[in-house]
Parts: sequence; C-alpha cells; structure tokens
Amino acid sequence: MTDPVLDLDDLGFETGAHLLVQRALGDLAPGARLGVRGRDPLLDPHLRAWCRPRGHTIVPAGGPVLAWIVPGGADRWSRAERAGDPGGVAAKAPAHWGLAARGALVEPGGPEPAFDLADRDLVWAEIAPALYAHAASAQWDPATAIPWDAEFALPPDIERAVVQIMTYLVENEQAALVVPARLLARVHPHFREVAQLLAVQAADEARHVEVFARRAALTGGPLGTSAAGGRESLTTLLTEPDFSLASFLLSVLGEGTFLNLLAFLDRHAPDPVTRRAVRLARQDEARHVAFGVAHLRHRSETDPHLRSRLRAAVERRHDALAASAGLNQDVFDALILLAAGEWSPQAIRRGHAAVLDLRREMDEGRRRRLVHLGFPDDEAAALSALHTRNFM
Repeated sequence: MTDPVLDLDDLGFETGAHLLVQRALGDLAPGARLGVRGRDPLLDPHLRAWCRPRGHTIVPAGGPVLAWIVPGGADRWSRAERAGDPGGVAAKAPAHWGLAARGALVEPGGPEPAFDLADRDLVWAEIAPALYAHAASAQWDPATAIPWDAEFALPPDIERAVVQIMTYLVENEQAALVVPARLLARVHPHFREVAQLLAVQAADEARHVEVFARRAALTGGPLGTSAAGGRESLTTLLTEPDFSLASFLLSVLGEGTFLNLLAFLDRHAPDPVTRRAVRLARQDEARHVAFGVAHLRHRSETDPHLRSRLRAAVERRHDALAASAGLNQDVFDALILLAAGEWSPQAIRRGHAAVLDLRREMDEGRRRRLVHLGFPDDEAAALSALHTRNFM
C-alpha cells in the first residue's frame, strides 16, 4: 500500500491549508501515514505547530515530500459526546453540555455553566415548540398595531378611570415581565423551546407595559394610584423559586384571571386605543396561560405530589396576604365607572353589577383550569376562593 501524499501547492496554514490536511488525515486507512508537500515558505513550522497539540508525529522526508504525518496520540474528540438528539429532548441535560446546540458533538473539558433547571420534567410541555412558533409569528409592533392617532374625546371622569386602570395594568404587567425573565436565566439551553417561549413571554409583557403606560399618558394627565396591597400581592409572585409553582401562580391563576379582566375592558372600552391595546394583550396572555397549564399537566404525570404542592402554594400566598387590603379601591371604582359609562344611578348600578359578574367569571375560569389540572370540583372551588383579591 502506497501512503498518500497531499500537495498543498502554495497554500499556507494561515490561509486554510489545515483544512486540507485535516480532511486527508480523516481519509487515511488504518496504519497509513500522510505525506505533505508544498511551496509555502512557512509550511514546515506551521505544519509542526498544527500537529503537535493533536498528537500527530512529524517524520522528516526528502525530495518533493516535506514531511510525513503519522497519526497518533490522544484525540481530543475521542471522549466527545452528542448533546442529545436534535429531534428530541433529553430527560436531563448535563452541565458540561453548556451552551452547545442540541445534538452537537461536545468536546470534553469545556466550561460547566450553572443552570439549575436541567431536568426535562421540571420545565417541559409537549406544546412548547408549537406555542413558541405561534408566539414568534404573532408578535405585534406597539407603534403600528394600535391606532394612537385615532380622534376621540372622553368625559374627564371616564378618562381618569381609564388612566387608573392602565396604571394598575402597568404595575401587574411589570411583575409578569420579571417572573419569566428570572426563570429564563435558570433553564438549561438544551430545552431551548421553553427558554425561547419564556423570552417571548417577557417580550410580550414588556410590550404590554409600553402600550398601557402610553395609553395612561395619552391625554397628558397624571397617572393613577398604586396601592401597597397590590404591590405586596405581586411581590409574592417574584419570590417563588420553584418553576412549576411560579408558573401556576402567575400564568394559570394570575394571568388566567387577567384574561377575564382584559375581556371585560375590551367590552367596555370607551375609545379605540384602549380597546385595541387590551385586545392584543389578551391574545398574548392566552398563550402564556396555555403554556402554564400544559406544563403543569406534564409535570403532574411525573410528580404524584404536585397537586398537594400547588394547593400549599395557594394557601401559603393567601396566608401571606391575609392582612393586605386586596384590590386597590380606586381600581374597583374605575371598573364600575367604565362599565357604567356615566354617573346616573341606573348606570352605576349596571356598572357595579358588571364588575360583580366579572369576579364570578374570574372565579369560574380559575375553577375550570384547576379541574383541568386534576383537582376535584369542591377543592377547585375552595382554592379559587383563596386567590388574591388583587386579581393577579
């Protein structure tokens, strides 16, 4: 058997010769060696420098062949492994996979960044890839999706009610932005669809904050009030460290309840800007709720104690907020006035009844989602009744 000789012509290592050498070595038969020749004046030192860390031996040669390369030594890829399957997710993502693409060949000895959410069942939902695809295609631009230049004039009291509600929505959406952003940083990149979905969720909430703040300031008046009890309620969402419990409290209960609130505001919006803003936000929130429910359904299949943990999370939050004032009275009154549309006794009665109907709809929605997660009807009703009076 004649050992092959690679002619590099005048190509040097600084311009890509290593690619041809690497390819030729990969095609060598077992026991063979590779001859290298070429006219680049720095070929000899560059060839030696390239072979040394790869464990290859250089044997000087005479005549047209500059040197023979004898493959050998430790191959830095000999202990490499695939970072799972590109078409599926592993049950657990090791730390040494780090930021490698799913399915990539991972060279050993690299960094091991800390992602504590590295078990599939702690974060996964089968619907995550489809939800991310939908989320990516459903993004909207606050500057163009809302008719900011629409002409309308509201009575001052109605405008103040809208501003108060927008102020309240900004506060809640800022909490809903922080929670997925904090969880995102803890998810192992192997579960990229979940990380991508959380990133889009945070982007959704950032967009909601923008449009609600812009609507609040649209007519140039001061913003509404921010009650201590409301902020206290939202702070309990920020301090929940468990991924599933945080998803449950924020997405399933809180944002699920907000779906009803946003539908209420859509029905009673007194102007096209408000109506379009809450309608677009509701479409995004529905996606957040869908992921939360799907994740918890997946988690319940592997954790027989999940429902007891969910129950304990609701009770723990309720106890922590037992002394708080609940929903800001200014927000409650603004909702009544928005539904009433005017100050007549008949209209206020109608608006008050509409807000009570809203609370019943919120309760029914929470109970329905809790039953979907496996809670008996009576337990779902009891847990729904413990949900924060601040809605989120």
